[in-house]
Amino acid sequence: MDKLIITAAICGAEVTKEQNPAVPYTVEEIVKEAKSAVDAGAAIVHLHVREDDGTPTQSRDRFQECEEAIYKACPNVILIPSTGGAVGMTPDERLQSTDTTPIPEMATLDCGTCNFGDEIFDNTMPTMRAFGKRMIERGIKPEYECFEMGHLDTILTMARKGEVPGAPMQFNFVLGVPGCTPAMVPNLCWLVQNIPAGSTWTCTGIGRHAFTLAAPTIVMGGNVRVGFEDNLYLERGVLAKSNGELVDKVVRMAKLLGRQVATSDEAREILGLAKR
Repeated sequence: MDKLIITAAICGAEVTKEQNPAVPYTVEEIVKEAKSAVDAGAAIVHLHVREDDGTPTQSRDRFQECEEAIYKACPNVILIPSTGGAVGMTPDERLQSTDTTPIPEMATLDCGTCNFGDEIFDNTMPTMRAFGKRMIERGIKPEYECFEMGHLDTILTMARKGEVPGAPMQFNFVLGVPGCTPAMVPNLCWLVQNIPAGSTWTCTGIGRHAFTLAAPTIVMGGNVRVGFEDNLYLERGVLAKSNGELVDKVVRMAKLLGRQVATSDEAREILGLAKR
């Protein structure tokens, strides 16, 4: 079994300081949270960016500023910028995160439209084709984000047609978003059983499901994503003080379950990325 790759989704686009004062907005706060996660054992930082007042943005310049600052603090980390952005952003806005220098090693590619709480997260086929084309042209490895079980079939069909990068594929199964596939182990098992041989996968449990899905994921040989984007609590009623606390809890779980944690370089090897 490969070592466990831990991803920290440090701020997302929706959570606020009103919900947890430790949610980062400014460049300095984002760097601090990225470093706390990496120091705790995260090999990957999944990156959204904010304006200083907390407004979500996909500004190329803001991504560039944050990425440069994170690399100064964490030179070897794998950054996965979001192309999901926030609900309501246009595809052109969302793709700005792939325009930074150096070209990102990876980026997210959302695999279909879905309900997202009270909103609709719009990912039409033309949008996904455009995102796939950009990543093929720039040599960016997608992390395929599946919020619904049907998203898996959609993206596998697109890969067979050459519309998005193909094997080896990396999936992130995001379970428990209100309106999407429930965060249940049988649902996770179905998804894992239907990915192509040689693929890698990560599981993200939303809210109270963050750690109840992390445990079976660790045992099943998958990888785990945690962070303020997905869950603000270390345990019931206890707000996490940093992303590092959430990552450290996964590290401790992995140790108890007999799974070693991957460094960023080991994660690159597992994911088929070039060494930096």
